[in-house]
Amino acid sequence: MPANPPLQANKRLNVVLCWHMHQPEYRDRRTGVYQRPWTYLRAIKDYTDMAAHLEQVPNAHAVVNFAPILLEQIIDYSEQLQSYLDNATALRDPLLLALAAPTFRNNKPQRKALLDTCLTGYLQHFVDDYPHYGSLHEFAQDLADHPERIDYINDGFFSDLLVWYHLSWLGETIHRNDPRVHCLLTMGRGFTLEHRNELLAIICEQISAIIPRYRTLAETSQVELAMTPFAHPLAPLLMDLHSAHEATPNLPLPESTEYPGGTERLRWHIDAGRQLFENCFGKPPKGCWPAEGAISDAVLAELDSSGFLWTASGAGVLHNSLDNSSVEHRTETALYHPYRIAQNDIACFFRDDQLSDLIGFTYSSWHGDDAVANLIHNIEGIAARCGQEGDPVVTIIMDGENAWEHYPDNGFYFLQGLYRRLANHRTLNLTTFSECLNSETKSLDKVTAGSWIYGNLTTWIGSPQKNRAWDMLVDAKHCFDEAIAGGRLSADQMEVATRQLAVCEGSDWFWWPGDYNSREPVDAFDSLFRIQLTTLYGLIGEPAPAYLEQPFNNLHQHDSASGGTMRRTQ
Repeated sequence: MPANPPLQANKRLNVVLCWHMHQPEYRDRRTGVYQRPWTYLRAIKDYTDMAAHLEQVPNAHAVVNFAPILLEQIIDYSEQLQSYLDNATALRDPLLLALAAPTFRNNKPQRKALLDTCLTGYLQHFVDDYPHYGSLHEFAQDLADHPERIDYINDGFFSDLLVWYHLSWLGETIHRNDPRVHCLLTMGRGFTLEHRNELLAIICEQISAIIPRYRTLAETSQVELAMTPFAHPLAPLLMDLHSAHEATPNLPLPESTEYPGGTERLRWHIDAGRQLFENCFGKPPKGCWPAEGAISDAVLAELDSSGFLWTASGAGVLHNSLDNSSVEHRTETALYHPYRIAQNDIACFFRDDQLSDLIGFTYSSWHGDDAVANLIHNIEGIAARCGQEGDPVVTIIMDGENAWEHYPDNGFYFLQGLYRRLANHRTLNLTTFSECLNSETKSLDKVTAGSWIYGNLTTWIGSPQKNRAWDMLVDAKHCFDEAIAGGRLSADQMEVATRQLAVCEGSDWFWWPGDYNSREPVDAFDSLFRIQLTTLYGLIGEPAPAYLEQPFNNLHQHDSASGGTMRRTQ
């Protein structure tokens, strides 16, 4: 008899695909103007495609986790686009405003900014697949190297560049199913304002449909919707900066010894996030993927007392916790069970980093069928290793947006094949976390604070720049607390300022500083974080510190090969 007998015919291995949808607050909330277009571009590409793939395979299941700050921006984009199309009111995203502009003449700064934007985040697969776009993009890159020539370029170039850039960011399912888009792709050049307005209408339709589509998927029980606390705060550090020492004892920390009132702030993020989530989807979530899968004993206690039934983190957190636990669970299948920690009722699932990284970093260069076959082969191997253990579950968790532009056709063939084969597999049960809550759980007396990246918190604290960001936030929080304690704000002012404080507490401001990310996004997030802090000071009636006028990320080497929006865990 083999050491690891295969699952019996009536015994199926649970598989959960969890897609996390998140973008930070890109608005300058003083003006409502978006500083970067990534929320709406991701909306028309990834959030739209990911809904469509599930709609096309009705017997497939998945967990989709939304950051409420993303939902708030999707709603705002929908409203401003609908208002523009109805009444020609101004758009508050510079790239959308350019798409709607009748002319680009006599405005060199606008032309240069437009050129830079359309050369940032361009999708190489799409450039390669469409000769018209390829030639246009090559000319744009040459123009960027010789900006003195911009004045001599006619409006037709910028109109075509804008249309192609947005066509490239439309989801593959839109390319295939919308005849208006097919006509634009076929036309190739000479796009007029009428064509651009048609494209704006398509963008509006897709963004406005996102929340209703996911709500429908949840109402049919095909998708379980979950949430992250409101503005994606790094919960263990918000509650205790020293929690970073649990996994990395000698890590340098900020000058500030604590984030004041961090526990109360996490509770605010949970409550505000749940309220917005319920407004969007009609009922509260059962589960919570905390920002970056970052947990600690204190965070788990808060999630448990807030009524969540499940949460999740990374394999590194489990491994560190097992090493530091009095309970012996260190087996080759320890990862494939939910855990209950200390006295908490909440179940905690742990991400299979190897499988998640295969999707994130390896399969994009494979043929879609081969990639799906390899992933399922790996999962079947896990099923064999688990043998007859009680209700094991394989957990794949990753961003629902960042990987797909590295795949041909935005991952269309891979995702369609993955859902179909998993949904119809004889011994694998594609399911959701809530459906696994009755599975046999294991116990831990405590967790070692950490995240899905390396099992620690060093992506958000420890370097001079990251620590400086925390000190800047702590300074602002002290001023906020003094304004509240002094009764200087009305109820309405307090609500607006509290929401702005939440924006400043988001994890992204601490992700980008460091020596492993390329200059453009580091500088962009440096600027946007300082804008958000400056806005907070203005809302509480305090002058912003002079240091917010200067970048604080001036000590980095920018090794882009190891940075970016995704990070390997293996």
